[in-house]
Amino acid sequence: MQAERIRIRGIVQGVGFRPTVWRIAHELSVLGSVRNDGEGVLIEAQSSVVNLEQFVARLQTEAPALAQITSIEREVIALQTQTDFQILASHYSNAHTHIAPDAATCKECIHESFDPKSRRYQYPFTNCTHCGPRLSIVTGIPYDRAQTTMQTFALCKACAAEYHHPTDRRFHAQANACAVCGPQVWLETVTEKIQGYAAIQACAEHIMQGQIVVIKGLGGMHLAVDASNVDALFKLRKRKHRPAKPLALMAKNLAQIEQFCLVNAEEKAALESAAAPIVLLERKPECSLSDALAPNQHLIGFILPYTPLHHLLMNCLEQPIVLTSGNVSGEPQCISNEQSLAQLGEIADTQLLHNRDIANRVDDSVLRFMAGEMRVLRRGRGFAPKPIDLPTGFEQAPKVLAFGGELKNTFCLLEQGQAILSQHNGDLANYQTLQDVQQHLALYQTVYQYQPDAVALDRHPNYHISQWGRAWAAERNLPIIEVQHHHAHLAACLADNAYPLAADEVLGIVLDGTGYGSDHTLWGGEFLKANYQKFERLAFLKPVHLYGGQQAILQPWRLAVAHLKATGRWQQLARDYAELAAIRYLQTKPLASLQAIAERGLNCPLTSSIGRLFDAVAALLGICCESVSYEGQAAIELEACVERGLLTELAGYPFAFNAYQLDPSPMWQALLADLAAGQSKAWMATRFHKGLAHSLVEIASQLAKQYQLTTIVLSGGVFQNRVLLEAVHAGLKGQFTVLMQRQVPANDGGLALGQAAIVAAQLLGVK
Repeated sequence: MQAERIRIRGIVQGVGFRPTVWRIAHELSVLGSVRNDGEGVLIEAQSSVVNLEQFVARLQTEAPALAQITSIEREVIALQTQTDFQILASHYSNAHTHIAPDAATCKECIHESFDPKSRRYQYPFTNCTHCGPRLSIVTGIPYDRAQTTMQTFALCKACAAEYHHPTDRRFHAQANACAVCGPQVWLETVTEKIQGYAAIQACAEHIMQGQIVVIKGLGGMHLAVDASNVDALFKLRKRKHRPAKPLALMAKNLAQIEQFCLVNAEEKAALESAAAPIVLLERKPECSLSDALAPNQHLIGFILPYTPLHHLLMNCLEQPIVLTSGNVSGEPQCISNEQSLAQLGEIADTQLLHNRDIANRVDDSVLRFMAGEMRVLRRGRGFAPKPIDLPTGFEQAPKVLAFGGELKNTFCLLEQGQAILSQHNGDLANYQTLQDVQQHLALYQTVYQYQPDAVALDRHPNYHISQWGRAWAAERNLPIIEVQHHHAHLAACLADNAYPLAADEVLGIVLDGTGYGSDHTLWGGEFLKANYQKFERLAFLKPVHLYGGQQAILQPWRLAVAHLKATGRWQQLARDYAELAAIRYLQTKPLASLQAIAERGLNCPLTSSIGRLFDAVAALLGICCESVSYEGQAAIELEACVERGLLTELAGYPFAFNAYQLDPSPMWQALLADLAAGQSKAWMATRFHKGLAHSLVEIASQLAKQYQLTTIVLSGGVFQNRVLLEAVHAGLKGQFTVLMQRQVPANDGGLALGQAAIVAAQLLGVK
């Protein structure tokens, strides 16, 4: 007979872990107890040595689906007088455990919502320990009802019986409720207020009538319209001031999605997973949905219902619905009823609301299948704040708080071998979004009782997040370490792929829009030799002027001018191709003024950005030439022009590589010749992608062999372009180990993880 104290850490609260422990203990005649506390789950177990070994083994193999065990610590203790195995009340101590992400409704709860014999028939908030809200409702740790927004709903007798019975699947399901005791839903219009399931039916009717409806989800409000109603789509775009950015869709089931899109096995698994993300899918050629959903693109973002409310609503509809973020343009997603009624009243015709408060805003996650795997483009509901296990060497890492980037912001809490990456916060040009980040950080610090040893910031002097981070750190007298933007991209990819801290240096190809470089120019087309601690810039795209600074990013024609001038042959090209519509268009612009501001150095920084090269090519092809209405629009629409069949038939445009600079000058000559010959956009977009990929592969191969590097990292937002990523990967994988991001975005949404890893490595001092 032996007694042990067993400590289990990880995502083990709010996921049905204690009932699993209780069940296995009874099956193996193990005596003792289990409880939640601030560090996870604590078990005191007493039985034979053989039984205890089997007990611990089964805890790992039979853990609930939403659980994630990060460590099990065992300690032999003195035998005690035990007669049973009990589940004890939670013990409040210092928090070192984790919050589970919100999870899509499980099959059992869906069945109950549609079963007339169930007491939860047509109830839109049915959940259990295997599904439902987590991060979106939590206010503290341990994850108990008193520390969620469910604390205001007293359990009825029937729900309390479920909640307190260890064999019930709702044992300590903190959001457990029913129509008698739980949250209620209603539809609110100017003239009426409809309660209960009738509100959901009325909501469906409003959607079918072409109205715009607010739907309160798990982590925020959404705006919904009938996806098959073109007039409703244009009304939504007009009212929301969203002229071209793609709109996500919700379908009632996978079969409905397959009517419109191609879905492979990996995409199907992602759609039906507990995370229930938006998945970007290829439209079928015969797809009947309007191009207005995603103008000039061949992808549609689809999501499946992930709450009982969504399941009940979609069951009343025959067509998919648009389900896009419920916010005023440029501001964060609304989360409170009052905020929604005040801010979205001029956009929506009616609102489907409920009285379960959202504690934490959590956007939908977005995934895309590229280079053989599902890859996260936006990490939100279903993924955050699931911990990321850091590679070997970070076990004793100090506490580093990384503030992330200005766009697609996330922040990161790193400590002793794990990183907690926050949910997607958004772009911080908007002050309300920055306030949102501040509130989220305060919550994470409270929940995890986290006080950092150091702060990591992007080097850009004008980032709002870095300016606030400096002030935040100064108030607490914390050391600040600034991290170069593209080094952070590279390190994020290393951490994502569990690349050991002490392993050899790698070659990184880091391509994005713009990031502040070590030479005070704006980088974005970089070849870096690096490890976690340091980097060296080996090569880069030939820099061009960013005429007007930020204005050039909004008006791609400025990039076309800059790149053509950078060839040194602008006058000759303008004469040779004077009859081209693109050249005539550029000649109407104030070129002399642009040249003057460049010569005087007025708001005209140099940039080596590949993202801006995409903008320039798109502009010459007549894609978003005058302006863009959302970030990356020109590059996204340029990728959509590529014809896969032509990739094997056509030669890529030529690039030069001189003095460690990738020079696109030969490409411009060839592209202009194709324009003059009347070639299609598909022809030229395909040749550009193929030529750029070939050049990247050739330069990377040359540099890797020169510096004896065997691993190549692909990171940065440009590598969300599937055509480019797969072409570069295919060209390198036979010769090198190629690392790409999966768990965290390759875009700026992954920066915080890279920043934290770099600073932790520097503080650890590993060579």
